[in-house]
Amino acid sequence: MSLSARRIQIGRRTYRLNAVLVGWSLLLPSLAFMIFIFVIPMVQVISLSFSNFSMITGTGTNIGLRNYRYLLNNDRFWNAMFNTVKYAAFKLTVDTTLALLIAVMLDRNIPGKRFLRASYFSPVVVPVVASSLIWIWFYDPSVGPFNQILSFLGLPTSRWLYHENTALLSILIFSVWKGLGYNMILFLSGLQNIPDSYLEAARMDGATEMEVFFKIKLPLLRPITSFIIMMGVINSFKVFTEINVMTPDGGPLGSTTLIVNFIYDQAFTSGRMGRASAAALLLFVVIFLLTELQRAINAKKHVDLV
Repeated sequence: MSLSARRIQIGRRTYRLNAVLVGWSLLLPSLAFMIFIFVIPMVQVISLSFSNFSMITGTGTNIGLRNYRYLLNNDRFWNAMFNTVKYAAFKLTVDTTLALLIAVMLDRNIPGKRFLRASYFSPVVVPVVASSLIWIWFYDPSVGPFNQILSFLGLPTSRWLYHENTALLSILIFSVWKGLGYNMILFLSGLQNIPDSYLEAARMDGATEMEVFFKIKLPLLRPITSFIIMMGVINSFKVFTEINVMTPDGGPLGSTTLIVNFIYDQAFTSGRMGRASAAALLLFVVIFLLTELQRAINAKKHVDLV
């Protein structure tokens, strides 16, 4: 009997053997990639989190939950987590709001909107390291353009990256500038996919432009908004490069130390891979819980609408 004629039963369904073999042959490269890139490293991180493995000596022994107890009682870990939450909350709020407002503006028939779209999106394609180095000069207290403008206007200047009260805010301003265009493009694509018939029907019923926005456009943008928020949470909790370039060693008094910088410092500066692995798993749990919370809220809103 040929392979095309032979059949096998999996569960309650019957499949042709040749179709199953072809399917698995196509899946094997992806499965192998996932195993080597995700599964094996994940298992290694979990194993290391229960050890005192040192990058300096290359040895380690099992110490149980000692790494987790150390982190949960460590002020630097909680300071990094608190800074990360502040960073994520501010960036999500400002970035999402500004991106939506700019998208609404660029969705209108205004002169030069193609140039404006390109201008808002251009920071996204600039490498983070290059743009961070430019903004370090912008923030220079002595010769930076920002303080020069403030002095010209007769306003008090700031130390920006070099003071604990303004260092994280300075990086947040840079991060909003860097990622604003990406979210703006997503919102703009969503606005342009709203059928004109919906908007025309609302206007014919006497709806104002404000009512059209809040009653028609904003609800239809909910899937895109959910995606932007979810990706914003994930990206905010794993931000690293701009912090490391603009404020090495965590900034003044650790004011810009975020959780990924803390993990990097534990792993590659202190050489304590076990503690770094435990912190990485705690970060994974936080991101997972926040993502599931958002999904539950979105599902509830969807049920309420139905």
